[in-house]
Amino acid sequence: MADRLDTPRSSRRSLLPRVRVDQDAVGRITEGVARFLGTPRFLVYLTVFCAAWLVWNAWGPEELRFDNAANGFTALTLMLSLQASYAAPLILLAQNRQDDRDRVTAEQDRQRAERNLADTEYLAREMAALRIALSEVATRDFVRSEIRNLLEELEEKSARPARNDEAAPRE
Repeated sequence: MADRLDTPRSSRRSLLPRVRVDQDAVGRITEGVARFLGTPRFLVYLTVFCAAWLVWNAWGPEELRFDNAANGFTALTLMLSLQASYAAPLILLAQNRQDDRDRVTAEQDRQRAERNLADTEYLAREMAALRIALSEVATRDFVRSEIRNLLEELEEKSARPARNDEAAPRE
């Protein structure tokens, strides 16, 4: 017995050894069976099986019939109930595995969307920084106009001393 209530008791010993089963292999098998149970081929096979059963036990040789039509084909009803009782849990197991896969896929999609959003925000910030930097960079037209202004100033300065020299008295 466990000393505390939040710790499980030690496992009980059983007469039969515990069989270890690969859960993934069982899951793949159940998915395969559930996938087959949902196909038109299975419906055709089941219909042919039931029809053959009914025909044999209704019109077959009297001494070879194994399910009495007078009792409402009890064995056929039992067979179909048995098939349904195994099919339902197999389908549920397959759905649970699909739900697990969908959950993992949704989590991966969410993480991918978060990364894409972060990348997009980063690129938007970088583009805004480039736009701000480009607004401070001199354009070709601006440089040309500045050079033109400097050339005009130089021409004015170079023309002034020549006028001053002509106007100055010679000694």
